Amino acid sequence: MPEATYHFPRGFLWGAATAAHQVEGNTTNNQWWKWEQEGHTNGLSGLACNWWNGRWREDFDRAAEAGQNAHRFSVEWSRIQPAPDRWDEDALERYRAMLRGLRDRNMTPLITLHHFTDPLWVYEQGGWENDQIISWFERFVRKTVDALKEYCTLWVTINEPNIYALSGYVGGTFPPGVNDVRRAMRVQANMIRAHAASYRAIHAIQRESRVGYALHYRPMVARSWSPLDHLMRSIRYNGINMAFPSAISTGVMKSPLGNLAIPEARGTQDFLGINYYSQDTVWFDLRNPKELFTRSGYPSEADVSENRFIANIPEGFYHTLEWAVKTYPNLPILVTENGVEDSTDRLRPRYLAQHIHQMWRAVNFNWPIKGYFHWTLVDNFEWERGWTQRFGLWALDPQTQKRVKRPSADLYAAICKENGLSSEMVQTYCPEVADTLFPT
Repeated sequence: MPEATYHFPRGFLWGAATAAHQVEGNTTNNQWWKWEQEGHTNGLSGLACNWWNGRWREDFDRAAEAGQNAHRFSVEWSRIQPAPDRWDEDALERYRAMLRGLRDRNMTPLITLHHFTDPLWVYEQGGWENDQIISWFERFVRKTVDALKEYCTLWVTINEPNIYALSGYVGGTFPPGVNDVRRAMRVQANMIRAHAASYRAIHAIQRESRVGYALHYRPMVARSWSPLDHLMRSIRYNGINMAFPSAISTGVMKSPLGNLAIPEARGTQDFLGINYYSQDTVWFDLRNPKELFTRSGYPSEADVSENRFIANIPEGFYHTLEWAVKTYPNLPILVTENGVEDSTDRLRPRYLAQHIHQMWRAVNFNWPIKGYFHWTLVDNFEWERGWTQRFGLWALDPQTQKRVKRPSADLYAAICKENGLSSEMVQTYCPEVADTLFPT
């Protein structure tokens, strides 16, 4: 195997991504806490990673010591605005403290303003199905950005709006747990409108800001040559991936139920956030009307995670970045999430190395990829799946709050410090893919 290093451009952002409800602990005033108490999740978030009581400090220390120069985290709307007529200045000060903590560690912050959670007062009034959400969310964004603007210029308005809508209103695994495609499309439309309003609000408050959203993108292939499989692949692909991108590209939201004009959304992004985990194989299934007669899975020979939740398909990551560049030519791209569940840390090292290599391939075409945020820093509460999935570079015991470094944390640290991926790193941490990544 030759000795070589795949380097990234100077100033490239290397970090990890987290979300408030998953790490803060005791976020008792949002719809997800309620959903947990009603028994819809695999366990309870509880203290989570106990960030609200200050343990973010030691986790930020770990990230900084590991060479990370950036961090993506979200703020919790229900803490900042616990009631329609009340703002919690102490909550905002805690977020300012976190931002000062990142600055003191020479790490660039990226703040997500909405990551799946809504205050109970919003949820009880219909949440994102209620058209008033657009003004509610814009007001929250104005308050939050004005309070935090001294320390942050990078903003994600909404994380994975497609997953929020489809999991809550089609799959039923997220609150409110229903199966109604029309309601899901209404939610996505209101999220697009709220994003557009927030984009303009943020720029009015902070001229130098850069604002985008984070899209969960799922590349898809048909299982066979069958025209039905190809048709179902197209329906599923457009239904999952294209509502937000189409609205921001053209001002028209595409959906399985038809198109909807949202002209105010056109052009409302300064960068695109991409969350990539895996690629789906899709086929026609007459027995699955719940998902418009489509079904998806992974090839039988796929390199899959311990719960078969993710297949290690790094080429799908490359094709995702290619799609982003073709859809938004010259628009900066941030990989806002990428990672794999792996409590044993046997798959994660090769998953990480192979995906970083595919990103390097994309960068070498001069595609404007500016940063990479690994999901995630430390094991956290994975929504309806609870504590059954371990995505962290550091393991967490939720009962004792003890953190234990996994080997992949050292691999990622080496990548961050080198600003690249070397043959020595691969040989050390995942020699099984060395010949593939560094062929003779």
